Amino acid sequence: MIKACLFDLDGTLCNTLTSIAYFGNTALNEYGLPSCDIEDYRIMVGNGRDKLIERMLNKSAGECTEEMFDKVGTLYDTLYAEKPLHLVEPYEGVPELLAYLKENCIKAAVLSNKPDDMTKLVVKGILGDDNFEIVQGSLPQFPKKPDPTAPLDILKRLGVSPDEALYIGDSGVDIKTGRNSGMKSVGCSWGFRGPAELRENNADYIVNTCDEIIKIIQSL
Repeated sequence: MIKACLFDLDGTLCNTLTSIAYFGNTALNEYGLPSCDIEDYRIMVGNGRDKLIERMLNKSAGECTEEMFDKVGTLYDTLYAEKPLHLVEPYEGVPELLAYLKENCIKAAVLSNKPDDMTKLVVKGILGDDNFEIVQGSLPQFPKKPDPTAPLDILKRLGVSPDEALYIGDSGVDIKTGRNSGMKSVGCSWGFRGPAELRENNADYIVNTCDEIIKIIQSL
């Protein structure tokens, strides 16, 4: 029986790709650097803020110097903090999925590699933090996903064992997070990376709609 669902945020619960690209390109342009294509951001996100800034600069400028990393990264953070909900939308079916979990006493949590403060702001503003027992982004005391330390800590706080939980995400990082933590993994084909990456990383399930996640929960 599934007692908890742990979710990735970007590309899983919320479509933040246009938002991230907007802030990233605005920061690059401010320093005279060309924008990255929005499709580039699909590959650049997923491993945390620092990796995103590094990849943006490598793509736009051809290199990531310490000076530009600091300048572009600081401006990106400032812009994002000012309007964290800009161009962000929940994916179709997500509100109904969260309502189903609540109605059936299945605990829900968010674990993202996005900075913790931004993770909390986006979840609260778009989905409402009352839908989740725990909302957590990247914190200095935890290694980033796919390391199992943070997800296992969340499960412990929820009082749920790994075999009673699903990890739901849209990338290979998320599938590895589930596997490394002993959870079944659900890959969302609507996210940033697509079904091919989910298959390559041996997702236990690949879904095309939120309704399919409900069916998986009901079957276990």
